Amino acid sequence: MKHRTRWTLGAVLAALLLAVVFLLPPELRGLSFVLRAAGLHGTTADALARYGTGAFTVADLSVPTRHGPMRARLYHPDRRRGRLIVLTSGVHAAGIDEPRLVSLAEDLAMSGHPVLTPEPPDLLRYEITPCLPDDIEDTALWALGPGALAPEGKVDLFGISFSGGLSVVAAGRPALRDKVAAVLSFGGHGDLSRVLSFLCTGVQADGVHRKPHDYGVVVILLNVADRLVPPEQVAALREGVLKFMHASHLTLVDSKQAEAAFAEARAMEATLPEPAATLLHQVNTRDVAALGTRLLPFVKDFAGDPSLSPDRSPSPRAPVYLLHGTDDSVIPAIESTLLARALEPHTQVHLRPTPLITHAEMDRQASAMEALKMVRFWSALLGE
Repeated sequence: MKHRTRWTLGAVLAALLLAVVFLLPPELRGLSFVLRAAGLHGTTADALARYGTGAFTVADLSVPTRHGPMRARLYHPDRRRGRLIVLTSGVHAAGIDEPRLVSLAEDLAMSGHPVLTPEPPDLLRYEITPCLPDDIEDTALWALGPGALAPEGKVDLFGISFSGGLSVVAAGRPALRDKVAAVLSFGGHGDLSRVLSFLCTGVQADGVHRKPHDYGVVVILLNVADRLVPPEQVAALREGVLKFMHASHLTLVDSKQAEAAFAEARAMEATLPEPAATLLHQVNTRDVAALGTRLLPFVKDFAGDPSLSPDRSPSPRAPVYLLHGTDDSVIPAIESTLLARALEPHTQVHLRPTPLITHAEMDRQASAMEALKMVRFWSALLGE
């Protein structure tokens, strides 16, 4: 995705030289994509980033699903060079307008892949529900229907963060299993209950202790607020938490607006009765330990539906690509490792843990070898 990176110039130039010497034309397409997605610039980098690219158009659509019409956006390349990609965002109120999702869709469209980005309503509300894999499945089936979106009769499913695991779930469903060519889970999960337990305790499935990101426990709180406070407090608590989430997103674009929004969320504490006031205070102070203790008893019930976990759902037949940051503090990288083990008896799996990524963001320093591994991962995926 197009994020500002800290890739060192020397490492990048070394990777470029390795690419020129060793990469085949299909891998040069992968290199071109990675350079664009990483936002790297320079005379050589810019020239290679433009390799095999072209213009595209953008149109908003409405996709029919079993849960009602759903907003979506289509990025259509002028010169098509690959299958349609159904690209689903993570849990975010901006939905298909989220800048990082838009950048990724644009980079893929420049490479010649049509990209359809659905906007499941539950993701906009920070809710993780069984409706989400339904929405991904229904979007893909709609695209495979009459029309020119998927003339090959197959699509690719790409999902970011929690939508990564849910895209794997959708790809394994009977109606879609033979119509998916490849699946990408970018920083996704294998078992939702396992991830939520980590977010509450800081203990990964392999016993390793890691400080969890406060974003994750706040999402859990939004989903189980009705089990923690009296009914008359639920709406106000969620409103306060959503103000905090909005402020957190603003830190990426406008620090002054972000601080004003954080102040609003803090001010709401005084307007709430207990226990909602204390819970919102713990959100505002990013007290992950205290929130985690309160939330842990509800994790298994909240995450109990098998359709929320690819580990507990039918496996896809299509190759599955798992890309994960080794230091991810939202969904630990062990999730992709365990998911790979669960899927390997049933399909081909490509696992790429990498230090270049935090949580679905390429924003770490790159060695030449790590950069080359990333190029080859994306080359294989886009060439399926």
